[in-house]
Amino acid sequence: MFFKKNNIKNLQPVAQSGLPQKEITIEKEERILTVYDIIAPSAIGIFQNFIKVGEKFSKTFFVLTFPQTVEAGWLSPIINFNGVLDISIFIYPISTEKVIRQLQKKLTETEALIMEREEKGLIRDPQLDARRQTIEDMRDKLIRAEEKMFKLGIYFTLYADSKNQLEKLEKEVVREFEARLIYTKPAVFRQKEGFLSSSPLFIDGLFTNTSMNTSPLSTIFPFVSFELTSDRGILYGINRHNNSLIIFDRFSLENANIVIFAKSGSGKSYFQKLEIFRSLVQGIDVIVIDPENEYKYLAETVGGTYFNISLASDHHINPFDLPPPIEGEPKEGLFRSNIINLISLIRLMLEGLSPEEDAIMDQAITLTYASRDITAESDFYNQTPPLLSDLQKVLAGMEGGESLATRLEKYTTGAYAGFLNRHTNVDLKDARMVVFSIRDLEEELRPIAMFLILHYIWNIVRSKLKKRILVVDEAWWMMKHEDAASFLFGIAKRARKYYLGVSTITQDVNDFMRSEYGQAIISNSSLQLLLKQSPATIDIVAQTFNLTREERYLLLQANVGEGLFFAGTKHVAIQVVASYGEDQIVTTNPEQVLAIRRAQGEI
Repeated sequence: MFFKKNNIKNLQPVAQSGLPQKEITIEKEERILTVYDIIAPSAIGIFQNFIKVGEKFSKTFFVLTFPQTVEAGWLSPIINFNGVLDISIFIYPISTEKVIRQLQKKLTETEALIMEREEKGLIRDPQLDARRQTIEDMRDKLIRAEEKMFKLGIYFTLYADSKNQLEKLEKEVVREFEARLIYTKPAVFRQKEGFLSSSPLFIDGLFTNTSMNTSPLSTIFPFVSFELTSDRGILYGINRHNNSLIIFDRFSLENANIVIFAKSGSGKSYFQKLEIFRSLVQGIDVIVIDPENEYKYLAETVGGTYFNISLASDHHINPFDLPPPIEGEPKEGLFRSNIINLISLIRLMLEGLSPEEDAIMDQAITLTYASRDITAESDFYNQTPPLLSDLQKVLAGMEGGESLATRLEKYTTGAYAGFLNRHTNVDLKDARMVVFSIRDLEEELRPIAMFLILHYIWNIVRSKLKKRILVVDEAWWMMKHEDAASFLFGIAKRARKYYLGVSTITQDVNDFMRSEYGQAIISNSSLQLLLKQSPATIDIVAQTFNLTREERYLLLQANVGEGLFFAGTKHVAIQVVASYGEDQIVTTNPEQVLAIRRAQGEI
């Protein structure tokens, strides 16, 4: 039927729905124009299974049945559905005494059926036993006031610009409900009552509800925040739930660390380079350990410093470098901590040390420093540190150290001599962005190089308090070795004290989580980004981050740059976006890179 637009508060029917569904034109009577005439639609058409409000189409549904168990927050994806809809939830309390009497009656009937089967000599029916147990449990909880009973009605109205669009939205919403084994039905021939029920009028015109106790009822709590926008920070992407901006300051949380898990080619380095580019604008310094030479162009573009660490490189870092003065930390403690870290590095280089060898190495390193007049009590800050070859000489002259000296030969005079046995000649100076590339190193040397570079960076970071981001790309190289993983975890745990945010990036989730320090690093990272995952790793990712079934599906089907962004207790579906200028700088797509080089005349 149709209503003419006379008074919004008193809609008058002009045609019944039983007649042919044709729009009836009604001439408006001449009268004074009111506010209602301005805001009200020209007409409202009520049909069998939809309503036409002006030029908009709407359709109301009600929830018919629920499964035995539902997940907490199951209604949140519906509320944040990418479409226009109204949802109303009606909850009516039921008298506990009345429910207990009904349960007692059902319990008596169930026990009578069980006794009847026993008298007939039939085997026990497990369904009857389960029903009796369920009724008894619910009765006892009601008596102890642990639960209460309610009637629940959920109605939702969809809005669209056309009937075809309305049907499309209907299929999507119904699919969302059915994925949770929740079934709905349209309010056929009751669209008017449904429209009013889902409007903010406190009218339940459908009165179609389901009995439910407190525990499952609490799962419908819909007010889950899908907003992740603050008044400061940088743009991380677009919120796919509602197309809002994800603007966030990683240094506003209890720590500024982030872990990024994604399969190869899903956009993890693209995301990280965007964050670096935007953070530099905010005055944040950035240091990167780059295993694949992906950050070189970005460093050159922003005027940063690039170091290539390899066997044939001119850039070297001496493992025996001592930390500069650090405010609040005694030099004796710094000296001892440096020796402990150096032992860990050598343990990694020699693929393990026995307890006896560990003790010998500790003594040998102390003697090596002492050969250059460097002790815990001396003013060692301006002293020239020893080299790895000096340690080898000390070990060769110590009882029990001959074997260790022999094992060090490949790093002092052998094939790897140009890698570690040199004085440091890199200087971070005041560079806003520094990149250490280890692409040209052999695979077995990469964990050693990452440890060495991290140790050097950590000394610099602690010497001067400044807002910085440290990016460790392909961190799974370090997680394969206990000493390296332990050192990375130590930095992540203590980074907040020195105004440092650590970005740990990996594509090999299995290797990362296999280490005992993998979960610890995640726990010490307030931010997490999950991009597209492979079926082989989705189970461990879902278990680690407690993902729902829908979130697992989202990560498996995500496009490049799409995933889940966690910030503290909140998380949203994210789409990483960049401007044209940013994209030209940070892209790693081979086709785009070649096109950019051709345009610049490099090839």
